Amino acid sequence: MKRTIVERRANKRYELRFPLRYRISQKGVTPYAGISLTLDLSATGIAFRCRKPLPVGSHIELLVDWPTKYRDAYPIELHVTGFVVRSANGRTAVRMTSHRLRVPEAPAQTAHASA
Repeated sequence: MKRTIVERRANKRYELRFPLRYRISQKGVTPYAGISLTLDLSATGIAFRCRKPLPVGSHIELLVDWPTKYRDAYPIELHVTGFVVRSANGRTAVRMTSHRLRVPEAPAQTAHASA
């Protein structure tokens, strides 16, 4: 008998492999940080490789290295916060509560005075 798989996700997932850094925090537990690689990304979630299962329900902050640069010179990061919803078999899934692109090393804009 064939099984039909029904996609229940509201947002399309894109298989993307980008380096990332993460930090989890949970009440009563020492904060934990690590590095990894994304597996897929959507508008509301992100999945990444993780050797050690992370505590489900814990708050997580991710910094994903974006593949392009601002003004062709400055790295861009996707800054994500959210909660771990699943973590098993080397894969962790996160429900995003916020996300934004940021340029962490861009020089300050300088004003030029005219004489």
